[in-house]
Amino acid sequence: MHRHPNCPLCEADGGELVWMGDRARVILVEQDRFPGFCRVVWNEHAAELTDLDEADQAWLMRLVARVERLVREIMTPDKVNLAAFGNMVPHLHWHIIPRYRWDTHFPEAVWAAPQRAAEPDRIAELAGRLPALRLALSALSEPGSAD
Repeated sequence: MHRHPNCPLCEADGGELVWMGDRARVILVEQDRFPGFCRVVWNEHAAELTDLDEADQAWLMRLVARVERLVREIMTPDKVNLAAFGNMVPHLHWHIIPRYRWDTHFPEAVWAAPQRAAEPDRIAELAGRLPALRLALSALSEPGSAD
């Protein structure tokens, strides 16, 4: 597998690993602030989606869609944000972020300045759904194997 020296997503999972496939992995991140925030990380080092061939691009986007669907079903957000920046870590990965009208940053990005104080009871209620999300994500099949 192609790895890049000093790349944090080549050197480590990048969060709580919940699913590993041949080409990508799914991790949970930021659970204390944004329960259900997932990343789909391409296993080999690539900086951009267009670094992949078209078959791998399609495969990856099917995986992102599957993760989004599970996040929507289990976390029941008002909106899901999908993002692929790579400005700080130029290793291909997608953010799948459940968003709620009451969350600290809504409607701004989770990386922007907070818009309001956190609501610990609501965050705790969402955190209670994480075991179900972990289980559902761990049971993902490889895109293409059961499309």
